[in-house]
Amino acid sequence: MKPENNLSKIKSRLHPKNKHNTRYDFSKLIESLPELSEYVSKNKYGNDSVDFFNPDAVLTLNKALLKHHYNINFWEIPKHYLCPPIPGRADYIHYIADLLAESFSEIPKGTNIRGLDIGVGANCIYPIIGHQEYGWSFIASDVSENAIKSAKQIVEQNRNLSSHIELKLQKQRKSFFKGILSEDIKIDFSICNPPFHASKEEAEKANLRKLKNLKGKTKGKTKLNFGGQQNELWTKGGEARFIKDMIFESRNFSKQCLWFTTLVSKEATLKTTYKILDNVEATAIKTIEMGQGQKTSRFIAWTFLTAQEQKEWKTKRW
Repeated sequence: MKPENNLSKIKSRLHPKNKHNTRYDFSKLIESLPELSEYVSKNKYGNDSVDFFNPDAVLTLNKALLKHHYNINFWEIPKHYLCPPIPGRADYIHYIADLLAESFSEIPKGTNIRGLDIGVGANCIYPIIGHQEYGWSFIASDVSENAIKSAKQIVEQNRNLSSHIELKLQKQRKSFFKGILSEDIKIDFSICNPPFHASKEEAEKANLRKLKNLKGKTKGKTKLNFGGQQNELWTKGGEARFIKDMIFESRNFSKQCLWFTTLVSKEATLKTTYKILDNVEATAIKTIEMGQGQKTSRFIAWTFLTAQEQKEWKTKRW
């Protein structure tokens, strides 16, 4: 089965509904979070900016973005955990909203719409944006106890989130849905940002290339400027193996989810993934491309529901 060409290819720009598709307004961000001011200075073009190689600056910028745009007053993550680039994370959520709307003429909103974030991380970023933008509720899972503890703290400290995001520790490290979704739970979508690399060494080499491209040189020890733990950055077999295992397991939950989705970092992963989706007899496959900065990212979506079952899904749940 060939994937549907359902969205035109988008390059070098964010989703139209993304609050971050223009330059950061640092004056407004500083009004929301005054402590950001100590990290803001003029760059070589004379524009206000922060040093994106300074983890403290990136963390504080994220706090300001979340407070200013999403009414999040508390957001802390442990050291060495992934500090996500928020504009790209918001894009995934907005394109999920478009995906849900494709069959039903409008974007469904409210807490009756439920998503599953596989690998929520310590930052809880996808459920935060999904709830604050569309009112959706979330189940959010992770194999890391520390990540779940951090995400729970964020949720509990923000009253606008506390009743709508359920955090669950995934005790079966090789499972995605098992142990998280009981038979009586239905979700409208799943999202996932898989570990991209197959090993720590591969992750470090990729980061060195990134630093070299940005600065033209590298110095000293490899430094991941956005942080990241093993389960966030690398896994045995890399993203291709991770996604394959997710697809095979999704068959067992075929009637409990409308759209399964996952980010796919490497274009080379797509061909194999399409073959696997054919093998498991997905009824529809979509590849949705997202333009972020100078690169194009993407996610794959698949469902096992027939067109009639999808209509019934809307009638019963939406």
